[in-house]
Amino acid sequence: MRLVLLGPPGSGKGTQATRLAQRLAIPQLSTGDMLRAAVAAGTSTGRKAKAAMERGELVPDELVVAIVADRIMQPDARNGFILDGFPRTVAQAQALNDILLTRGLNLDGVIELKVDEKVLLDRILNRAREAKSSGQSVRADDTEGALKVRLEEYRRLTEPLTGYYRASGILKSIDGLQPMNKVEISIFEALNASTRPVTAATAREVRQQPA
Repeated sequence: MRLVLLGPPGSGKGTQATRLAQRLAIPQLSTGDMLRAAVAAGTSTGRKAKAAMERGELVPDELVVAIVADRIMQPDARNGFILDGFPRTVAQAQALNDILLTRGLNLDGVIELKVDEKVLLDRILNRAREAKSSGQSVRADDTEGALKVRLEEYRRLTEPLTGYYRASGILKSIDGLQPMNKVEISIFEALNASTRPVTAATAREVRQQPA
């Protein structure tokens, strides 16, 4: 199963991507991990990406797309993958579609975690307070100002993807403010209702989890 997971910062997207990957036995592919792996491997694309990062620039779309194209064709992704952090723009989504089409493949689903921004802010600030009170380091971006910047970037660049994928008929919107287990159950129920459902055994296993 080939999936894309969308959601604003703090929505729990990374947590759900990890859970999905474990349940479906397919790799979770994050943009950051893919970039670091390409740089470490010293590929031609990786060297170009490294040069951009060393100059303090964003890695150009064409390089990110090339790295993703290479990664999703590796043996461990043969039975599917979960893309976390890619695509970030409609242009990247169109490029991903082209990559898959040239290989006779398609996305099976796009999961959007919807959250109320005020509640999301409260969640992030509470996470920072809990970390501080327990003596743990607080993430640098767990501040009201940083979150507002990240949310603005998400609205500007990534939110238009929901319209793009909704038009394709593969977007499933999930309430991301439910408890984590409930979000996971909702995702599997949405996927099970799609044209290429997850196995009945996997869906049943998730539904049987304690709330």
